[in-house]
Amino acid sequence: MTSIFQQALGADFDRLHPQLRRRFGFSSADGLACTGTGTMDRVWRGGGFTRPFLALGARRHILVPAEGRDVPFTIRNCAYRDSLGRETVTFARTFWLGGPRHWDATMVYSPERGVVVDYLGTHQHLAVDLRLSVDDRGGLVIRSGEQRLHEGALHCRIPALLTGAAEVRESYDEELGGFRIRVSVTNRRFGPLFGYHGTFTATYTEGDPVPATVRPLRETASA
Repeated sequence: MTSIFQQALGADFDRLHPQLRRRFGFSSADGLACTGTGTMDRVWRGGGFTRPFLALGARRHILVPAEGRDVPFTIRNCAYRDSLGRETVTFARTFWLGGPRHWDATMVYSPERGVVVDYLGTHQHLAVDLRLSVDDRGGLVIRSGEQRLHEGALHCRIPALLTGAAEVRESYDEELGGFRIRVSVTNRRFGPLFGYHGTFTATYTEGDPVPATVRPLRETASA
C-alpha cells in the first residue's frame, strides 16, 4: 500500500529529506503511528475581526482562537482505512494555550481530483484540496486550493473571498535533530487570519489501534 502523500507527489516523493519520507511515507498496511512533540515559538491570529470566525471554527476543532508564545504542541498522525474504505491519515494537533486547543483533520487522496483532500474538523464538513510540492532543500510545501462545504444535504463550493488560503512548510533540521514547521492562513481580502511556527521531534509506534479520539465523529463520502 502506497501512502497518500506518495500518491500525491509521485516521483517527487523521493526528493524529500529522508526523515520527511519516513514521516509521510507510511500507510495503514504498515501499522505505524507518528507522534510529534515540541514547542511552537508563536501561535498568532489576525485582527479582532478574526475572533468570531476562529471561535466558531474551534467548536469543531478547526483552527485555534487563542495566541501565545512558546506553546507546547503535539501532533498525532495515524494511517487507517475509514468506514468508506479510503486510505486516511489523521492530523490531530493540540496546542496548550491555557488548556488544550485542538485543530483536527483527516486526509485522503482523491485520484479523481489528483490532490490530497483535507477534511477539517470533527465532522468532515469542510473539504479542502491540497497541492503538495518539494522545495530545493527537501522540505514539504502544502498549499490549499478549492474548498467545499458538506453539511447535511448541502454540498457546495465556498467562494474564495470567504475562505482562508493555507500554506504549510515542513522541513527537517539536521543540527536541531527535529522538524521545523511554519503554517499561515490568509484571506484574499482581509489578510492574515491565523498561523504558527516552531519545532518538534517525532516518535514512531507499531501495532497500536488508531485511537477514537483522533478519528472524526462523522465521515463524509463527498470529496
